[in-house]
Amino acid sequence: MTEPADHPFVQAVKPLIDAMGGQMIAPDQAQGDDVVLTWEGRDRVAVRLPHLSDSLDHILAELQRRHGMPLAELDRKTKQSVVRILESRGAFSVRHGVETVAGALGVSRFTVYNYLNRENASRDAKEQVEGS
Repeated sequence: MTEPADHPFVQAVKPLIDAMGGQMIAPDQAQGDDVVLTWEGRDRVAVRLPHLSDSLDHILAELQRRHGMPLAELDRKTKQSVVRILESRGAFSVRHGVETVAGALGVSRFTVYNYLNRENASRDAKEQVEGS
């Protein structure tokens, strides 16, 4: 990279890049869909975004780090919360998303669909009450 890894701007964006599964590269090495970040008029770092297919695995790994244990060891209520987070992040729009999440949570696809249906039913009921 052109900028040293300890440059304040690079350090400031590193947690975000790591959280989304991106890779920092030198701005002059950027290509295609890479995003070049500029600070104080200079290209400081480029970000190579992860492939969509890798994103779900990265999100699951981050959730596991956040909970401090394998997702399959979480209690039911926490697993439901994880499914809500994953739904809001678009996890179920990728091919085999439900299967991947079910495997990570140690539950069946049917259970994941039940969690999703329960959440959607709760949301619909809340909207009806608020709309009255």
